[in-house]
Amino acid sequence: MASIIKPPQNLETIPNKRSFFLAGSIEMGMATDWQTLVGNKFDSFDIIIWNPRRLSWDSSWEQSIDNPIFKEQVDWELDALNRAEAIFFHFEPQTKSPITLMELGLFAQSGKCLVHCPKGFWRKGNVDIVCHRYNIQQVNSIDQGVALLQKQFSDCQKNII
Repeated sequence: MASIIKPPQNLETIPNKRSFFLAGSIEMGMATDWQTLVGNKFDSFDIIIWNPRRLSWDSSWEQSIDNPIFKEQVDWELDALNRAEAIFFHFEPQTKSPITLMELGLFAQSGKCLVHCPKGFWRKGNVDIVCHRYNIQQVNSIDQGVALLQKQFSDCQKNII
């Protein structure tokens, strides 16, 4: 069974296993909880899924390096992105997703990105150009991305009776 790890869980307590990170639209009230939908499709896999969607998120938190809770969140995401073998990016058209855009820029040259950016996303052109330049595979749907991740991690799948 996949271990879905969310902040603020201490990453140092998590064993080293094959893993992927769910980078993408989170904007509360605008983005669907696509991370849970994706995670549920890996029940039979012995892997770690890094899901940055913090259950106790409070949008009133000051986004400052001086705010220890906010800093913990950002550090958690960066550490998990670095640990991940793969990063699945999903951009929802009704969102702006500036942090996801930044994360794509940070990891575009890592060789571990897979992107779903449908028509209607306000910066689709930028995403398409970055993906083209750095040879990042794009998919036409979340399900297509899931299928590719399942193939990549197929050696981690357990037979469930």
